[in-house]
Amino acid sequence: MFSFEEYVTPRDLREALQAVGALPTDGKVIAGATDVLPYAREGRGGDVHYSIVVDLSRVREFQGYELDGNRVRLNANVAFQAFLTDPVLREHLPCMPYCAIWFADDQVREQATLAGNIANASPAADGVPPLLALNADVELASLQSGEIRRRTIPIGQFILGPGRTAMRPGELISAVICESMRGYGGSFQKVGQRRSLVISRVSAVALVKTNAVGNVFEDVRLALGGVGPVPVRLHDIETMLIGQPITRKLVAEASVMPAERVASRSRVAYRRRVVTGFVEAALEDALVACGAPVPSAEQREAAHV
Repeated sequence: MFSFEEYVTPRDLREALQAVGALPTDGKVIAGATDVLPYAREGRGGDVHYSIVVDLSRVREFQGYELDGNRVRLNANVAFQAFLTDPVLREHLPCMPYCAIWFADDQVREQATLAGNIANASPAADGVPPLLALNADVELASLQSGEIRRRTIPIGQFILGPGRTAMRPGELISAVICESMRGYGGSFQKVGQRRSLVISRVSAVALVKTNAVGNVFEDVRLALGGVGPVPVRLHDIETMLIGQPITRKLVAEASVMPAERVASRSRVAYRRRVVTGFVEAALEDALVACGAPVPSAEQREAAHV
């Protein structure tokens, strides 16, 4: 059962920060509430009761997004469904539609915010590996001496471990700021115990840009989730690929390398097998998305001989 004594809905950032700054230890901050409500309804948390709930869904500054040069500012209440339905976001963040389609179902995607997903800091969080590949920064806001202050921190430094982030008391995530990947091909791979509402055991994301004729890797971004306490960016494999002619054999060779990154305590051998296949599939799908030819089954087989 989920219950509370007071429910606060601030309308602007200052009100929100004031409410969070005064939040007692038994209070709770929510946005989409897509984690809190199932936790209470399914009984996993027993009787979930908070003295105060601060609902951020109506904060003006947290709505929508902005483009600024080669950066995309996603304000804190951007929900996963936007990555499927908004053509601008689909163009500039080409891995996010593939991430979003795997994220829960239509109803949950309409409510679940990207900021909330990363604030939970789950090792299985779908939103974090794409943000690593997008070189995202997390913008944090707080009240200091009555003034609103902001600081930014790279997503890779924001997630410290399962359920742990670099967010300080009194701070809120105000935005996630990503590089525009317009012109790149994007991909997201994921596996879990079921197809619908699946929680990741392993996920992989790829962003690829080729040269004008489509036969050389001009830029590559790769990241993995679910393989350890925090998602990881595969910088060394990116470096190996960038500037090289695109061949099925090279993609196959690159896909084997991340298997040793698996640091999970459970089903390590399984995760290593999945990682190899997912990195290969993510690279190939991203290449197809940016106009490279689709590999045949024979080519894939030959690459592994």
